[in-house]
Amino acid sequence: MNHLARDLTAKDLAADFDIEKLTPEFYADPYPTYRALREFAPMKRLPNGGYFLTRYDDLVTAYKTTRAFSSDKKREFSPKYGSSLLYEHHTTSLVFNDPPAHTRVRRLITGALSPRAIVGMEPGLIALVDRLLDAMQANGPRAELIEDFAAAIPVEVIGNLLDVPHDERGPLRDWSLAILGALEPVIGAEVFKRGNDAVRDFLAYLETLVARRRASPGNPDHDVLTRLIQGESDGERLTAKELLHNCVFLLNAGHETTTNLIGNGLVALSDHPDQKARLIAQPELIKTAVEEILRYESSNQLGNRITTETVELGGVTLPPLTSVTLCIGAANRDPAHFPDPERFDIARAPNRHLAFGTGIHQCAGMALARLEGAVAISRFLARFPRYELAGAPARGGRARFRGFTSVPCLLGA
Repeated sequence: MNHLARDLTAKDLAADFDIEKLTPEFYADPYPTYRALREFAPMKRLPNGGYFLTRYDDLVTAYKTTRAFSSDKKREFSPKYGSSLLYEHHTTSLVFNDPPAHTRVRRLITGALSPRAIVGMEPGLIALVDRLLDAMQANGPRAELIEDFAAAIPVEVIGNLLDVPHDERGPLRDWSLAILGALEPVIGAEVFKRGNDAVRDFLAYLETLVARRRASPGNPDHDVLTRLIQGESDGERLTAKELLHNCVFLLNAGHETTTNLIGNGLVALSDHPDQKARLIAQPELIKTAVEEILRYESSNQLGNRITTETVELGGVTLPPLTSVTLCIGAANRDPAHFPDPERFDIARAPNRHLAFGTGIHQCAGMALARLEGAVAISRFLARFPRYELAGAPARGGRARFRGFTSVPCLLGA
């Protein structure tokens, strides 16, 4: 294909893009579309009147200009969810609120995720990962990387943070997947029902868990639920609704994205054998490898804001109440900030990706996610350096959260 034909194809791809009418090709590989949009329509006006942003600098501006770009989702979610439990949840949780509500809840959560607390979690995390690897080795040589490994780790970690009894953790992952699935740009009746039912069932369970914890508090330095119940020493407290919904949020935020980080990482390393061999030979590169996985295949691909006033961004005037989609997956491959951005390089530095966002909404649990990714991937490689995929991995058909539902694997000798 000559240069002109390639440009025309990219222009067509950008011109035809509609977040509400995504194709199977997009779900399989969105990056050609992201490249086309970044080049030909970086501030893409969508048929629904919103804008789709793909340049790194524009995303950073929107993230950091919180006065003009609101995270409040009441206006956006009302027509989508109606007066449902899904609407109540997604308009109460930390991530979809502005200060001062956001500030108050975030302070309580981050207090239990201090650097000292994260360091204290590492021995238990290593033991958990090693138990999973032992079980995979015993049941080998075939394994399922998502169900047997990547998804099992964050569910246990979040279960520990909330001190959920081990025999009550069974439904947590399915609840999380159902609730997050309802955040896709367009959903059908069945996805809506599954998400709403999951919120209902999770809230009912949490009511019993909170009642037990009030009667028998844990250590607020380590038990996030106890910390949220007790609040700050200055008397700051969450309402009953805020408490329950932000426990749901903690599971959702800490589960799906970390599962994707681990799964995406192991698949990317398998697809790039030179980088896999390099990491095995130089295990000290695991920290930069995790950052590159987060950049190259961002677990969370999309964010959303709504303008509160007239604002200029990327050469476009946005009136008040304009819906804005922030494409993290595109920004993290912006050549203006990442040389040779389509190349997977486990030693890439600097690597100021936006996988965790930036500004006041930067992920509160990012240090924990990085630790989980580093421990899981490094110990998997040390145990199974010759692993290889045993068939095509299956994706979940999602645009917002990019990961796999199944990755069949041969562990190797």
